[in-house]
Amino acid sequence: MADAAPAAMSVKGVSKRFGGLVAVDRMSFDLAGNEVLGLIGPNGSGKTTMLNLISGALKPSAGTILLESLDVTGAAASDIAIRGVARTFQIVRMLPTLTVLENVAAGGVFGHRRRWGRALDEFARELLRRVGLQGAADASVSTLTYIDQKRVELARALASEPKILLLDEWLAGLNPTELRTGIALIEKIRAEGRAIVIVEHVMDAIRSLCDRCVVMNSGVKIAEGAPREVLADAEVIRAYLGDADA
Repeated sequence: MADAAPAAMSVKGVSKRFGGLVAVDRMSFDLAGNEVLGLIGPNGSGKTTMLNLISGALKPSAGTILLESLDVTGAAASDIAIRGVARTFQIVRMLPTLTVLENVAAGGVFGHRRRWGRALDEFARELLRRVGLQGAADASVSTLTYIDQKRVELARALASEPKILLLDEWLAGLNPTELRTGIALIEKIRAEGRAIVIVEHVMDAIRSLCDRCVVMNSGVKIAEGAPREVLADAEVIRAYLGDADA
């Protein structure tokens, strides 16, 4: 029998300490190719810190992170991006002096799969069409609403055609119509063969999108499994609502 393919990503015993504060404590989980994994938990549980460790924005204090079979523990964010990881941020990060199209094109220059010139321009315009901003290519990002800036950031992350996409509360703040559009877009991204990690508080999105969830509380993994199972877990309910409501 042939050996099973390695996970798209493996997090093994990863911790992050800031002085005496342990923000992430011995976290371990795998991400399969073409899987949508929800990373959920109450505010302050360490979810964004975990994404920062995966993407190279922070270096782990302990543990190992593998992309397929390659150890990228502590690698620079630029190196991890080249290896196929792209992300959005909880607080949107724009390149304010560039147009909408130029913001998206930047992702195609510095990431996993690189394009230049006309090929990059055409691909960036196609990504803007996919996120619903086809008419805004030449606009300044400063003129966009917050929601549309989030669309630009997603298009920029996709411009490098990453193997793994990290979404940090990308669906937050969307109205019901936009939320349905956002969920459909993420489903399409997964169908293209990408693995996705979603940090999200919108439970309807978690239920409809995620194959599996990892639940964090105070930096520790307290549950892992199918969304329906983990959201019914007593310890998860206590983490979100407190003992009085569990």
